[in-house]
Amino acid sequence: MSQVCVIGVYVPDIQEAVNFYTAVLGFKVNKQYTPKIVSLLHGEVPIVLEEAESASFNPGENVSGVVLALKTEDIHQTVKKLREHNVEFVMEEPADCPPGKFISFRDPFGNILEYLQFIH
Repeated sequence: MSQVCVIGVYVPDIQEAVNFYTAVLGFKVNKQYTPKIVSLLHGEVPIVLEEAESASFNPGENVSGVVLALKTEDIHQTVKKLREHNVEFVMEEPADCPPGKFISFRDPFGNILEYLQFIH
C-alpha cells in the first residue's frame, strides 16, 4: 500500500509562499533545502514549498498546485511498475532532490503525483 510521505506545494514565488504559510496559516519553517525549496513543520508528513518555473510542467502555464509524494523503497522498480501501467510521466527518469530521488507522473485526471525514495 502506498504511503503519503510529503505534501508538496508548487508556487510561483517562494518568499511570498513562506510569508503566507507562516504569517497567515501559522506554520513554522523546518528547513530551507535550497533557495527555492522550504520544508514546513507539519506533524509526521511535512509540507514542502517549492518555487517552480512555468516550463517545469506545461510551457505557458503558471505552475502552482498541491502534489502528493508517495514513499517508495526502490524508485527504479516503482518506475518499471508505473510503465507497465502506461502512466504518463512528467519526467522520464528519476531525478535527485534534497532527501533522495523522485519521479513525477500524472493520474488519469491530470493530477501530478510523485514517488520519493529517501536516500540515507
